[in-house]
Amino acid sequence: MPEPMTRRRALAVGGALGAMAAGGLATAAALSRRPALTGAELRSAVPLPPPYTIPLPLPAVLAPVATSGGTDRYEIVQRATTAEILPGIRTPLWTYGGTFPGPTIESRRGRPVTVTHRNELPVPTVVHLHGGRTPADSDGYPTDLVIPAGWPAPGTHGAPHPAHPGTAAGAPHPMHDPRAVRTRLTRDYTFPLDQRPALLWYHDHRMDFTAPAIWRGLAGFHLVRDAAEEALGLPAGPRELPLMITDRAFAADGSLDYPSLDPTLRTRPGVREPYLAGVLGDVVLVNGAPWPVHEVDAARYRLRVLNASNARHYDLVAVDGDGRGLPLVQIGSDQGLLAAPVTHGSLPIAPAERYDLVVDFTHQPVGGLVRLLNRLGSGRTRDVMAFRVARRAADPSRVPGTLATDLPTWRRRDAVRVRDFAFRAGRMGEDGKHGWLIGGRPFDPARSDVRVRLGDVELWRLVADVHHPVHLHLTGFRVVSRGGRPPRPHDAGLKDTVSLRPGESAEILTRWDGYRGRYLFHCHNAEHEDMGMMANLEVV
Repeated sequence: MPEPMTRRRALAVGGALGAMAAGGLATAAALSRRPALTGAELRSAVPLPPPYTIPLPLPAVLAPVATSGGTDRYEIVQRATTAEILPGIRTPLWTYGGTFPGPTIESRRGRPVTVTHRNELPVPTVVHLHGGRTPADSDGYPTDLVIPAGWPAPGTHGAPHPAHPGTAAGAPHPMHDPRAVRTRLTRDYTFPLDQRPALLWYHDHRMDFTAPAIWRGLAGFHLVRDAAEEALGLPAGPRELPLMITDRAFAADGSLDYPSLDPTLRTRPGVREPYLAGVLGDVVLVNGAPWPVHEVDAARYRLRVLNASNARHYDLVAVDGDGRGLPLVQIGSDQGLLAAPVTHGSLPIAPAERYDLVVDFTHQPVGGLVRLLNRLGSGRTRDVMAFRVARRAADPSRVPGTLATDLPTWRRRDAVRVRDFAFRAGRMGEDGKHGWLIGGRPFDPARSDVRVRLGDVELWRLVADVHHPVHLHLTGFRVVSRGGRPPRPHDAGLKDTVSLRPGESAEILTRWDGYRGRYLFHCHNAEHEDMGMMANLEVV
């Protein structure tokens, strides 16, 4: 229940967590002892290429089909295809526009975009623009499905129902959402983009099946730009690289291995018992290529990094040929530019987080190799990608000391209420089986969990049992504390996803503005999300 700001009290992590449900997920306790892990790892059954041999792909920028009337209009077909991800092996994928990642949309701040998605996949889909300041009818609520041809209508014989895996084996509990808006074959998503320039991303958000849909390829970049950012002189053009980091595993036939209880993704949600805490792959992909290499000039580069993995966390470092670390100069976060640059030796990044970095290759020798490594990985998952310095070149770019002056100035005393939320494993439903809960309850689309008033500033206090990257739809927020202490350096700026470590608490401060309607907040460990760790948020 909301607590008035005038009755503020210290957050006691132990009391807020309480004891996990007796006999809860066995992996949860293990994760608390091994915080670098967030699930169980699948092992590929095909030969894997050596690192740094495959060129880094760059997703194509999608051209609008129309630009009249002050709105840019795009069309994307969601369809199955095959692609050569591992050399000599064809892998089936579900894609936006036939590629993984999907095509990149580049847009201008304040200029609306409408994207018409056509679903030619065998199951319903939902598109969410992650980080978008979006009206509720285009935000991608999990039950607002785009129905493919041949899919039975709701309520008819054989029609699958939204369901949560109510047991470890995933037996479904049918759920009804009276507010769901379903369309056949196509849907128009309209994004006003009245927001700061930032790296956003779009992905599938279908209820109970988000994790396997993203795993199969349904993810892409969406960049928002404006003239003020372009005037800063940051690295641009071919020296600005969007990098989508994911992990995957491959079955013996070359397909993507994933432990779904129902591989058709039609009726029975959930994963096999060992993977309830999250699914990890043993192959690290960047822009859909395994451990790629990219040829660079001896100059500054802007790296727009997204962790689009289902459950894997990374702690990124850049290392030269002599093992020396290169500074990672952070200039932006989930929701755009920081006020001033922050320099890191290493940078932790949880699922759904984005970091805008500048890395300077100026002093690297021609022919030298700079590796991007994951300090939380082991074996092959310690490697991410590499940059090979190909030539000397002029570099007019710079990183100014002041990057942005439009960040919100919310303060604690501006908050009209404070709310507490515990993210933890627990019992689901009458059968007492296990899932992932917010405030002790699994997600129910027909239930209202939180009501906020448009324009109000609120302080939210979050606490976790194991790793949980917590994402709020519609709004950005400031991290104001962790465990009662100041936020960490990588918490700077305006975020929409905060990574909670095992047993950790955090306070975030936000203003609910933009649009009224029904939204979500949830854990962005995609397996946790599918197993109940979402909650409804009504902006009134």
